[in-house]
Amino acid sequence: MKITPDVNAPKSPAEKKTPLNEVVISLYESQDKIYPRSVSGFFTKWRWVMIWITQLFFYGVPWLDWGHRQALLFDLEAKRFYIFKLVLYPQDLIYLTAILIISALSLFLFTAIAGRLWCGYTCPQTVYTEIFIWIERKIEGDRATRMKLDAATMSSEKLARKGAKHFVWILFALWTGFTFVGYFTPIRDLSTAALNYGLSPWETFWVCFYGFATYGNAGFMREQVCKYMCPYARFQSAMFDDDTLIVTYDEARGEPRGGRSRKDDLNTKQLGSCIDCNLCVQVCPTGIDIRKGLQYECIGCGACADVCDTVMDKMGYERGLVKYSTQNAINNKWSHQQMLKRILRPRVLIYATVLSLLVVGLVASLWFRTPFRVDVVRDRGVMARLSDDGKLENVYRLQIMNGTETVQHYQLSVTGIKDLEVETEAANDDQDDEEHIKTIKVKPAESRWVIVDLKIPDGTLESGSHKIMFEIESLETKDVVTEKSVFLVPR
Repeated sequence: MKITPDVNAPKSPAEKKTPLNEVVISLYESQDKIYPRSVSGFFTKWRWVMIWITQLFFYGVPWLDWGHRQALLFDLEAKRFYIFKLVLYPQDLIYLTAILIISALSLFLFTAIAGRLWCGYTCPQTVYTEIFIWIERKIEGDRATRMKLDAATMSSEKLARKGAKHFVWILFALWTGFTFVGYFTPIRDLSTAALNYGLSPWETFWVCFYGFATYGNAGFMREQVCKYMCPYARFQSAMFDDDTLIVTYDEARGEPRGGRSRKDDLNTKQLGSCIDCNLCVQVCPTGIDIRKGLQYECIGCGACADVCDTVMDKMGYERGLVKYSTQNAINNKWSHQQMLKRILRPRVLIYATVLSLLVVGLVASLWFRTPFRVDVVRDRGVMARLSDDGKLENVYRLQIMNGTETVQHYQLSVTGIKDLEVETEAANDDQDDEEHIKTIKVKPAESRWVIVDLKIPDGTLESGSHKIMFEIESLETKDVVTEKSVFLVPR
């Protein structure tokens, strides 16, 4: 019997607002809060190892000293980046660019080999979400207890637990924001100012800003950041292929799924290995069902593989129903060795070759890098002039930047013109007692301006520009830097 709708029947308010055959699609899918279940296993242990490594580095490095300064400091006010032994100036932007390119290519390489390793093990969003969930679990209890607590009406116990959790979250978030700012302002000075209530308005703002970002992202938004805000999840498929290692459910072995006793025979029951316990969904930090195949929400943490192996052990089945594997390995039933042979494929080799060349080039460039820089600037106020002694004079300003951690002394010479006289003068600093200096002294990791007067007897050169070469030699390291310029002779 076919039932047809009565078009003359009165419509509900919702039906009146929505025309026939029109579907309303929301760009943001509202969903229930995810309560990840605690899990242990091989991948979980490695995830916590990476959390400890990354956080010990992040919170510990700003407190390390290198000589008489902070080991890792991006001093924006002084326009210097201190990276352990390296001192980089704005002119060394090429090195920072190379580091960023190497980081991006490393991400592409790891993604091509083993999927979203970055997301699952070292991404700050994943790391801090894991830490915040651990704090939540310690204060509020396990998954079932947390769900029961959230569903209960407000009481003194609920208020105390919720208040304690948010108090610890806020403290940890502010500590994170404080540490982040400590990479740009010397953290010991920052801590002294904080203890004495002497933080500047900008320092206070950035500590609170990054603290609030950590509190909001890791405490509340969590998987929503990965699903809706992070662009990596959207373009990762461009770096995947059928030989990329991903967290995979072996559908051929697991289906048809269903509940059963440990004593039941699978052939008699005509069931697969999956007992449909749903634990793989309960432990997933993004709340997906890995049995539905690869999804962009999957961050590759391996929690579902760990809990599934635990269930397989209890049922007496072989492990690996959910595991890291490739699409080709699943489809062709390859062994572990056959799957690993496909790692060295053209895409991976190209990424690895380009990455290796960049790393070697960066290391070689830093190794042979001259430990000081020189910029030659002509005095634009006076192109050329006659001095009091009747000689033709050009004035230059030299900026000498000492990239070492010790005081350096430099000697200057100029070549390219016969009978050229060189006079140097300190440019408004107190490093030399005499007005005219013979040796240029520059403090550690500092830059200094020096005025250079070049003179020739008037009439010895024809009018025009004449090429000259400035040579600056370090008396300590014997390194020499040369800079080209011109000597102008007016008509």
